[in-house]
Amino acid sequence: MAKKENRVVVTMACTECKERNYTTEKSRKNDQGRIEFKKYCCKCRKHTMHREAK
Repeated sequence: MAKKENRVVVTMACTECKERNYTTEKSRKNDQGRIEFKKYCCKCRKHTMHREAK
């Protein structure tokens, strides 16, 4: 089995309403900065940018 030492679970927060909607995994080795995705926010009821939260 592969070791998951470099993978870490991060929470994604909406940039407009700051709601934490999604969780995802990222690689510490490949993605050292904060990741951003355009995802659907159920509170804003539209697609917005979601940024990695602390």
